[in-house]
Amino acid sequence: MVIDKLMGSILFRGMREEEIRTCLKALNAHKKSYKKGAILLQAGNITNQMGMVLAGSVTIESNDIWGNCTILAHVGKGHFFAETYALLPEEVMLVDVKANEDCEILFLTIGQLLKTYNSSPWQEKLLKNILLISSHKNLGLSRRSFHTSPKSCRGRLLSYLNTISLQTGATEFDIPFNRQQLADYLNVDRSALSHELSKMQKDGLITINKNHFSLNDKVM
Repeated sequence: MVIDKLMGSILFRGMREEEIRTCLKALNAHKKSYKKGAILLQAGNITNQMGMVLAGSVTIESNDIWGNCTILAHVGKGHFFAETYALLPEEVMLVDVKANEDCEILFLTIGQLLKTYNSSPWQEKLLKNILLISSHKNLGLSRRSFHTSPKSCRGRLLSYLNTISLQTGATEFDIPFNRQQLADYLNVDRSALSHELSKMQKDGLITINKNHFSLNDKVM
């Protein structure tokens, strides 16, 4: 385990190297690799582990029994998933965690952390950092609600692309989704999404090259 890389993570913020080593041992930290498309955690199950993406990326998806998929979040390198479920291991997962590409994950068994809490410095820091991570996740879910609230496909696309522009501080950027994933994330039909993107490009609002977008300064 490369401790230097973990020290830069929000999960281990404020911890000394020896505290991180103690934390990793106490939480039975272990790495696993997955191929693109693999299911890491499945809806209907319970888990006492949270995951940190060391390489690659995963998506958080809601898949119903009729085959409908809604992508709730994209989790890239250095970010986390399932921390809330892991702290509440009696709660059944309502989402799937799926490998968006070949990836490597660090799993931490935090399910028993509250039961065995003894106010040690590393535990206090870890719980504080998990709270920060959960707060960021809540903001992410709130952003998605903004994107899906407009009734039109164009309105949803404009909301999403504007947010990415604000986050990156640029009008030219890559998005983490392919066309089907973007449609699932915005909760629109893929063909309707592709048609609207073509119209927006024809109208001079955007320039697209696969998942690379440029926003053009044009009155809509």
